Amino acid sequence: MIALLSVMGIGLAVGRIAWRGISLGTSGVVFVALIAGHFGFQVPKLAGSVGVVLFVYCLGIGAGPTFLRTFLQKGKPLAMMAVAMILSGGIVAWLAATLLDLSPGLASGLFSGALTSTPALAAATDQLPASSEVAVGFGIAYPFGVIGVILFVQLMPRFSDDQPTEASLSVDTYGHDQPISRMMIEVKNPGVVGKRLRDVSAIASANCQVSRLLVDGKLRPIPASFCLAQGQRLLVVGTRRRLRDVAEVLGEPCEDVDYVLDLEREHRRVVVTSRELIGPTLAELHLRSRYGVTISRITRQDIEFVPGADERIQFGDALTAVGEVQGLDQFVKFAGHRERTLDETDLISLAAGLVLGIIVGNLQLGLGSNSISLGLAGGPLLVGLVLGHLGRIGPIVPRMPRAARFLLAELGLALFLAQAGSQAGGDFVEVIREHGIALPLASIAIVTAPLFVGLLLARFVLRLSVWEMCGGMCGAMTSTPGLGALTSVTDSSVPATSYAAVYPLALILVTLLAPLLIAQLS
Repeated sequence: MIALLSVMGIGLAVGRIAWRGISLGTSGVVFVALIAGHFGFQVPKLAGSVGVVLFVYCLGIGAGPTFLRTFLQKGKPLAMMAVAMILSGGIVAWLAATLLDLSPGLASGLFSGALTSTPALAAATDQLPASSEVAVGFGIAYPFGVIGVILFVQLMPRFSDDQPTEASLSVDTYGHDQPISRMMIEVKNPGVVGKRLRDVSAIASANCQVSRLLVDGKLRPIPASFCLAQGQRLLVVGTRRRLRDVAEVLGEPCEDVDYVLDLEREHRRVVVTSRELIGPTLAELHLRSRYGVTISRITRQDIEFVPGADERIQFGDALTAVGEVQGLDQFVKFAGHRERTLDETDLISLAAGLVLGIIVGNLQLGLGSNSISLGLAGGPLLVGLVLGHLGRIGPIVPRMPRAARFLLAELGLALFLAQAGSQAGGDFVEVIREHGIALPLASIAIVTAPLFVGLLLARFVLRLSVWEMCGGMCGAMTSTPGLGALTSVTDSSVPATSYAAVYPLALILVTLLAPLLIAQLS
């Protein structure tokens, strides 16, 4: 145990060493474990298996709420680029293995390392539990993957005239382009006079909420029987771009309006635990007519957004509710408010989710004459994504605080890398001696091919800006160091949003492609 914790601790410390913004992060553990394994240190296989399951399940839970939204809304061009890049990397890895007579374990390890993908490493290791060559290939290719992406994204902007602008955003992290803000709007459009707020489709389609009405210089909550009238001044909450759309429909923005906002008495943060609130849309709940309450914001999985009328509340959502004191008190009881829910992890649901992921991972999938399974990496990842997206499946509620999710993911990854590296350490030197310079050359080819394919598609087919392209490439190569290097040279949020759009897709695809590569080479 002391040796295991020492390898993990030293590896994490090595991962924190940065040179010009480049660091290994948690992957530093695998290099320390390789050295320790060379001198005879071994970690039980069970520790690595537990680590894999925890790591990928937490990844799925974190990515689930945003994955389908970003893919189905505005991320399709970036997703197309990411799929082409990852497939090209897999094809080059297969060609290298065929031409150089590399083992399936070594080829899948080179593929995982070139794409800097620890989930792919986990999936390949799960398919070949007796092989130490997977981690050897990963250790050889990983530095080339990190350095190659960083050099590419730092050089490309220098050869382009594209200027980063917020208007060039192609995707966001939760269906919203900009931070949430407020706007005071005066009603001047005769076409909306006399209508209820729910009858104005422009408000619902813009995902904005009218939270308060200006009365005698003070902002008051919207009453249950509220109807629009000429000259009313309304406080609307939403993203800046959408607020302008709402202002055009209702009237015009008010400039230099002084008002007093009573946050203490008319504003509550409510954490949902009541089953009655979970499932129906906000429109179906009729909260304004029942309690005189408006839900102006929802915080879910550490992401804050303005809900639309068709938004469904999930267990553990933190709602920002605006209303009169009496109505708020009634709504708090109805919602089953319990603040501690935000900081608690349901261990029963965690265990059930992990068991379900392991069962799904062991199901055999027919693929022509071969059959493959998602394994301990793919199964929990898929179940985590589904649970993260749906919010619950029956009694299983995947809600985990951000800190708890990160802790479990980092601990799981460190355990897995320590086990994989120590297993490979005994054969590391021998494999390098056997294949010589062929392995570094194959690594460079597997890194270069996806970058070249992504560049051609982005610039000549999809017509993406250089910042969208570079951010998307970092996501497709699952390269967080590359994104860090890119964001250090621009203040634009475009690279980060492009990265977020394709990163979950890349995680899933490389996790599935690694076992497929092994099946084709076996």
